Amino acid sequence: MNVEKLLKPMKYTFTLIGAASLALAIYLLMDTRAFLDSAAKAQGTVLDFEVARSSKSTSYYPIVAFRDTRGERITFTSSTGSYPPAYSRGEAVTVLYPPTNPGDAQLDGLFSLWGGTLISGLFAVIFGGVGVGMLAWDRKKRRKTEDLKAHGVEVMARFQSVELNTGFSVNGRNPFRILCHWKNPNTGEGHLFTSDNLWFDPTRYITSDTVPVLIDEKNPDRYWVNTSFLPRVAG
Repeated sequence: MNVEKLLKPMKYTFTLIGAASLALAIYLLMDTRAFLDSAAKAQGTVLDFEVARSSKSTSYYPIVAFRDTRGERITFTSSTGSYPPAYSRGEAVTVLYPPTNPGDAQLDGLFSLWGGTLISGLFAVIFGGVGVGMLAWDRKKRRKTEDLKAHGVEVMARFQSVELNTGFSVNGRNPFRILCHWKNPNTGEGHLFTSDNLWFDPTRYITSDTVPVLIDEKNPDRYWVNTSFLPRVAG
């Protein structure tokens, strides 16, 4: 599996899912507000439940009866189900419905009215946040690297080890990182440098005791470990 090829489109996919979810949330919000602006209200009664079962869950959808403004008895099944049932048989409930089409009635409840908007909004926050965060992080890292390539000072840090980055994984795989140490000759202060993530073990390709690192001369904690000496190996 080429992890690099998997990661590249992931940030765009997450961002697109987030954007689509946000658009859906806005549409559902406006649709519900329009429904509430024109809806009539009535008192209804829960008659029974429509049960939907799958291999993983069971949901109970209330079957409700009410009378519209003309006195006609209307029966409908709520589009929102739950487990356990959110209502009891015979329970009185408030119903909202379009006066011109009472059959499109809905229960006057938070999730019945706003469930779709809330779920879509949650997807927008999660996927959009991850996607935009990945894009912003990539851009920031790329700008820092480009700036160091243009203005940084190269130092030769002593190779220390190769470690697994256990704090990050993709499909159960952890990337490798090169660790190297450099002592500032001007201050005597030691600095530990860590390379970007590598999706192959670079140990056998490190044939020197030192690794080139570009640093900001004014702030050595701002650096980039130059791994261009490594071959391109499929992840």
